[in-house]
Amino acid sequence: PPLRPQTRPPRPPPAPPPPPAPRRARLAPPPPVPAAAARSPCRPGHTRAATAERPGAARLRPSPPPRAARARPPCQPCRLRPRIPPTGAPFRPSPAPGAYCVPAARRSRGRAPTVCRARAGAGTARPLCAGSAPEPGPRASSARVRGSREPQRSACPRPACPLLLLRRQLASLSRGSRDFLPGQRCKEKKYDYDNLPRTSVIIAFYNEAWSTLLRTVYSVLETSPDILLEEVILVDDYSDREHLKERLANELSGLPKVRLIRASKREGLVRARLLGASVARGDVLTFLDCHCECHEGWLEPLLQRIHEEESAVVCPVIDVIDWNTFEYLGNSGEPQIGGFNWRLVFTWHTVPERERIQMRSPVDVIRSPTMAGGLFAVSKKYFEYLGSYDTGMEVWGGENLEFSFRIWQCGGTLETHPCSHVGHVFPKQAPYSRNKALANSVRAAEVWMDEFKELYYHRNPRARLEPFGDVTERKQLRAKLQCKDFKWFLETVYPELHVPEDRPGFFGMLQNKGLKDYCFDYNPPDENQIVGHQVILYLCHGMGQNQFFEYTSQKEIRYNTHQPEGCIAVEAGMDVLTMHLCKETTPENQKFILQEDGSLFHEQSQKCVQAERKESSDSFVPLLRDCTSSDNQKWFFKERMF
Repeated sequence: PPLRPQTRPPRPPPAPPPPPAPRRARLAPPPPVPAAAARSPCRPGHTRAATAERPGAARLRPSPPPRAARARPPCQPCRLRPRIPPTGAPFRPSPAPGAYCVPAARRSRGRAPTVCRARAGAGTARPLCAGSAPEPGPRASSARVRGSREPQRSACPRPACPLLLLRRQLASLSRGSRDFLPGQRCKEKKYDYDNLPRTSVIIAFYNEAWSTLLRTVYSVLETSPDILLEEVILVDDYSDREHLKERLANELSGLPKVRLIRASKREGLVRARLLGASVARGDVLTFLDCHCECHEGWLEPLLQRIHEEESAVVCPVIDVIDWNTFEYLGNSGEPQIGGFNWRLVFTWHTVPERERIQMRSPVDVIRSPTMAGGLFAVSKKYFEYLGSYDTGMEVWGGENLEFSFRIWQCGGTLETHPCSHVGHVFPKQAPYSRNKALANSVRAAEVWMDEFKELYYHRNPRARLEPFGDVTERKQLRAKLQCKDFKWFLETVYPELHVPEDRPGFFGMLQNKGLKDYCFDYNPPDENQIVGHQVILYLCHGMGQNQFFEYTSQKEIRYNTHQPEGCIAVEAGMDVLTMHLCKETTPENQKFILQEDGSLFHEQSQKCVQAERKESSDSFVPLLRDCTSSDNQKWFFKERMF
C-alpha cells in the first residue's frame, strides 16, 4: 500500500522567561576607565601577560622590582660554562662577579630549571649555564675545558648551595665586598695547573661557632680548583660543645675531600696543627684559622710562588670580616707587612720604600719580616726540614714570631702575595687561653735572638722568672741548619726597627726622688694611636711596658715598648709633657738633658721637669718649671723592682 508521511505532534510553546531580578541602585556612577585598562584590574604588585596557550587571554604574574632594589637570590648548583675569550687567548672559567639566578623560560608547568646569569651592564644579562640542579652527592670532579689549562670549578656540593646560605645568614656580601677585589693584573695572571703542587688545607678548631666554622670549610671548597685541592683536614682540639660532635661529623660526611680528626686531649693550637700536618697528603700545607672566608683566586698565587721557590713561605692578604655583622669588609688599601716590637708583640706596618724598589710589578710578592701566623702556605718538605713547629710551645702565642725568625735566619723567605685574599674574623675573645704566651715568647728569645734577648727582658721583667722548658733540641736544630744570627736579621730583613741602646743607668722606670713611689707613666687609650696624650705619674709597678722609658745618646726620652716608637716632647708655650713620634733627627722640643744631679733639663724652654699634684685631683703629673734644687725636680732610672 502507498506510504503515508509520518506526522509529529506539535511542540508546546516555550515557557516565558522569569522576570529579571531588581538591580540595586548605585550611589554614584563609576569614573571613566581608559580603554587599555578596561579589563579586570590586576592584584597589587602584578602585571598582565599573555599566555602562549590561549592568545589574547591574560594571566597574572608578579611585576619585577626596580633593578636597583632587586635582590640576588642564591644561585642553584649548575655547571658554569666558561666565558669565551677572543680567538687564541686563554680564558678563565669562573662565574662573573655579581652572578645571580633567574627562572628559565616558562616552557613547562613543572619545576623550572635554573639559569645562571651575570650582570653585564645596562640591565642586560648573559646566560652562563642552564639545566636542572644536580642531585645531592659527591662534588663533581674537575673538568678541563678544551683550549684551557685551568680546571672548571665544581658544582655546589648540595642543591641549596650551603655556602651562599651561610653567607645570607651571616651577612650580605653585596654591601661593599667588591671594593677590595685584587687589581686587573691579578685577574690577568695565568697558571699552569698541570704543574702546580696540590695542597692540604689544615684547619684546627676548639669550641668554634657552627656558622663560622662551616663558612670557612665551604669557602675553601667553593673557591679552590679541585685539581689543586688535595684535601681539607679539620682538627678538633678536644672541643666540648655539642654541635661540634655528631652533628658536625654528619654535616662533613657529605662533603668531598673533607676529613675530620679529633684529638684525644687538649693539645693547643700548635700541636693540633702538627696533628693535621702529620696525616696530610698534599705537597703543600696551607694553614687557616677556623673563622675565615677564602676569596675567589686565593689559592693559585700561593701555590705558584711555592712552585717557583720551595723555600718561600707565603701568606695571603688578610681581609677584615666584621666581628659584629660578619660582613666581608675587605681591605681596599695597600697590603701591610708584619713586624714586632721589643716586647715581642706582632705589629702591622706599611711596605717600606726599599721593598717597593725590589718589587718587579705591583702583583709581585712582598717580603715581610714576620707573619700573623694564622694563615700561610708552606711546602711540606721545607716545613719538615725547618723543624715544623716548636712542640715545647703551649696552646698559642709567640709561635708566629719564632717561626718567622727561623724562616729568615735559616735561609728561607717570608712573603705576602697581593693577589691572594682571605677574609678573617678578629674575635674579641679567642677560645684559646693565652696564659702560655709569655713562656712561648721566652723560648723564641732564648733560641733565636742571641744577645738582643736582653732588650726583650728589659721591657718584660717578669719574663726572666717565667719557666720555659728545655730548648736544647731547638738550639741543636739551629746549629744543624747553620742559621744566621739575629744581628743579620735586624740589619738585612728588618732595618726599619730601631734597636734601643739600653745603656746601663739610662733605661727602665723613670722615678722621682721627692715622690719616691711615683714614676713616668704613659698608657694611651688606643695602642695603635700612641701620640698626642699627656705623660703622667703613677705608682711604680716594676712591670715595664707603660712605665718603661729609655734616655738615648740623642737626648731623647723614648717610649719604645710599642711600634711606632714615641718620644716625649713639649709643645711651644706649654708646660705639659706629651708624646710625639720619634724622628731620625731629634727635634728641639724633644731634647732633654739628664744632668748629674738628677735634674731633667728641657733645652728649648730652659726649664726643668718637676713632679706636681694635679689641680683638684689626687694624681700627679710632670710639668716644666723654673729650675730649683727641689727633690721633686730630681729623677733617676731604675731597671726593675726585684
